[in-house]
Formats: sequence, C-alpha cells, structure tokens
Amino acid sequence: MMVVLALFGGMALLLYGIRLSGDSLQRVAGGRLRQLLTGLSRNRIVALLSGATVTAIIQSSAATTLMLIGFVSAGLMTFRQTLGIILGADIGTTFTVQLIAFKLTDYAPLLVGLGFLVTFIGRRSFSKDIGNSILGLGLMFLGLKLILDGAAPLRASPLAVDLLAAMTESPVAGVLAAAVFSALVTSSAATIGLALALAHQDLITLQGAIAIVLGANIGTCSTALAASVGATAEAKRVAIAHIAFKVLGAALVFPFIGPLTGLVAASATDPARQVANAHTFFNLGISLVFLPFTPWAARMIETGVPEDQREDTPFRVRYVDERALDQPSLALGQATREALRMADVVQGMLRDALVAFRSDSLALIEEVERRDDQVDFLEREIKLFLARLGREAMGPEMSRKEIGLISFIGNLENIGDIIDKNLMELARKKYYQGRRFSEAGWAEIQDFHAIVSKNLERAIAAFAAGDRALAQEVLDQRPFMRARERELRESHLGRLRAGLAESLETSEIHLDILTNLKRISSHVSALMFPILDEV
Repeated sequence: MMVVLALFGGMALLLYGIRLSGDSLQRVAGGRLRQLLTGLSRNRIVALLSGATVTAIIQSSAATTLMLIGFVSAGLMTFRQTLGIILGADIGTTFTVQLIAFKLTDYAPLLVGLGFLVTFIGRRSFSKDIGNSILGLGLMFLGLKLILDGAAPLRASPLAVDLLAAMTESPVAGVLAAAVFSALVTSSAATIGLALALAHQDLITLQGAIAIVLGANIGTCSTALAASVGATAEAKRVAIAHIAFKVLGAALVFPFIGPLTGLVAASATDPARQVANAHTFFNLGISLVFLPFTPWAARMIETGVPEDQREDTPFRVRYVDERALDQPSLALGQATREALRMADVVQGMLRDALVAFRSDSLALIEEVERRDDQVDFLEREIKLFLARLGREAMGPEMSRKEIGLISFIGNLENIGDIIDKNLMELARKKYYQGRRFSEAGWAEIQDFHAIVSKNLERAIAAFAAGDRALAQEVLDQRPFMRARERELRESHLGRLRAGLAESLETSEIHLDILTNLKRISSHVSALMFPILDEV
C-alpha cells in the first residue's frame, strides 16, 4: 500500500510540476509565443525550429498542438503552415524528458524553496511566474524522487517483478498500456518519467522501456483529438496530422525495436539517460524523415477531411472558441481576428452609405441598417468572450491587449451606430423628400467621405499589424480633418449665399452628413490609442 501511495503521489507531483512550470513560462512569454508560431511558419525548416522552441518552453507538444488548432480555427494560420511546427513540437517535447533524466532529485527541496521565495517576495506578475516555473521544476524532481524511492521496494516483490516483466516482454502490450496511460494523464513526459524510474530500478528492460516510449507518444495525441471535436475542418486537419505523424512514426519504428534498443544502449550507460535518449531519437527521427514529405501529407489529409459545408450567417461568431479560454494568448488572437471581421463589416457599411445617398435605394439603406445589427452582435459576443477569459493566466501585457481590444470594438460599434442611426436616417429623409445635391456639394461630400474611408482603412491595417508608425499617421490627420470639414462648410454656405436652389433644399442634410462624417473620423482616431499606448 505504501508503494502504491508513493507512486501515486509522485506521479501527481510530477504531472503538477510539469504543468505549473509550463503554464508559468507560457505566461512569461505571453503573446511572443503566438508571434513565434504564426510569424515563422512559412519556411518548413524555420517552422520546425519555432515549434521545437515553443514546446521546449511550455513543456508539452500537446499544448503546442492545441495552440495551433486554435490559431487555425481563428484564421491566424493555415493548416499547411502548421505541419512543420507539429514536427518541431515533437522534438521540443524531448527537452522535458531529458531534463527529468538528469535526476536532480537531491536539489528538489532547494528548487521548491527558491521557487516559493521568488513567488512570495515578487510584486510583479513576471517575477511570480518565474518563481512558479522554478517551483514547478522543484515539484517535478520531488515527484520523481518519490517515484524512485517508491519503486525500489518492488524489486523485492516477485509478483510485481513478474507483472512488469510480463507487460514489457511483449512490446505490443507495452505500447498499448503506455498509450492508454498517457492518454489518461494527458502527458507523454509523465509516462516516460515513470518508465525512466522503473528502468533505473531495473524493474523493466530497455526494450520494454522503448515500447513504453512509443506508446506514450501515441497516447499524447488524445488531447489534440478531443480539442478538434466540433472545430473547423482546418482545425481537425491539424489534430489528424499530429496523430498521423506519431502513429505512422511508431509503426515504422516498431519492427526495428531490437536494433533501436542496441543503438540506445550504446548512447549512454545510465538506464534513465537511455530511456530519455530513446524518446529523443524517436521524435528527432520522425521529424527529419517526415519533414520533406509535408506537402504530400497536407494534400492527403485535406482530401480525407473535406471543407466545412456549414451555411454562413452574419449572426454567428466565426473565430472565437470557448475551448481557448484557458490559453489567454490564443484567446486574444481569436478575439482579435473576430474584431477584424467586425471592422470589415463597418468598413463595408461606410462604403455603402455613400452609395445609398447616390442611388436613393431604400433596399440598400435597409441592408446597411441590418449590418449594424451584426456589428452590435459581434461586439457583444467578443466582450462576453473576453469577460470569461482566465485572469489568473494573464500577465500585464495581455491585460493591456485585452483592454485595447475592448476599446477597438467599442469605437467600431460607435461608428456603426453613427452610420445606422444618423447617416441612414438622412438618406431616408433625402429619399422620401426627393432632394438632390448640387454637383459641387455632392463632389465635396464624396471627397470628405473618401478621406474618412481611407483613414478607417489605414486604422484597421495599423491595428491588424500593430503598426505604431501607421497609427501615428492616422492620428496626425486630425487637424487636417477638422480644417477640411470647416472648409467644406464654408463652401456650402457660399453656395447658400449665392442662392443655389439645390443647396438651399439640401442644406440641412448636407451639413448633417459633414457633421457625422467628422464624428466618424473622431472614432477612427480613437481606434489608434490602444496601439500607441502599448509600452
């Protein structure tokens, strides 16, 4: 019973330590992980390296794959861009196992104490996350020590030795048992850590440990598979690619498990290091073998998983996914993509508002008004999504991004309201009263509308790219916009003084259009404040 309790507690500490350390480092890295994955995915070699780097930081290939599923669902990446990163993640996940193989168990109390001290005295979230990452490493090694100490008495138990021998003498049984266990604990590193401890105590053979390594790599795919349920076709393809690489790799290696055992045995004398090297050799091998064939793999998976046939509706979020709420960087990326979709709707409303005045089309006026309902819906859904975001996993940088995003969608919603409730009301008034602008007056309205529209386009581009220079250019337009609006008012008043009949009958509508375009311009400028306020 004491052995079982020691193994159970050790596994719990090992798992918790891995997750605590990985989550803390993920918060420290913040949005840089997303930028690293999405910005360096065009070249296969660079994508491989970025996937390995990110996974080494967050200590979980499954977590990296979950991030990729979210990015693809949000339209931030394409499925084909993820393949190199998935293979790189397989390499990066070996870092944790290699770290465990060092068996720094004697230093576990020191790491736990140091991590707690940094967390306790730290005032900023950055220092607390660093402390938690150190604490997580300490707990990981403390859990390994419990497993090592708990497994030692098993050598004196003939029954335990016979059970372990029976399981590991059959590589197939070892692969299946490890796959199931890894799927249950959602961590291949923890499964291999257990195998490492058993091998260190000579309770399993090296060949049996390698079978466990293969099974653990297959079992870790369950997390990605579960996350892809109900996701887009592109996201499902990411999960299937992750599974295919692992399963096919294990199938190719399994017939040669004997020669692989000899190679691993020659790589080190310590049994724990041999198990860690087996994990590294397997993942490095499948990554290098499959990388040249990723274009063909992509075509096969795309053929097997056809595009979604769902009917698109304006009153449905397209990119945000509640399953990403526990990963703030991913969730903010999804919300940003949804906000840009909202910006596209507002931009279309502003463009068609001018057409409505020119064409006197009541149908178009009503269509523009309906689109404001979509803008209101998207703003509400994005805000509700952000409100459910896990605050405990957010650092200062991501909190600023969240506030900036809320400000961005709020100003977009205000622009939509001005178009709907003011400009379209004026368009109706012009339609029902049968008014017509003078040629000079209409040309001036078109000119001012074009300037405002161009500024909105530049503002959206600046927000999408996080371009501070472009954002400043948009803000620098404010004096010009105010001066231009005054000039156009003076020009219109000049036509009134000249007694131009068309100007007289449309004067109220004309001046109100200028006023509302100026109000829209003010909100366009406000869109830029979150970008320029970022430190």
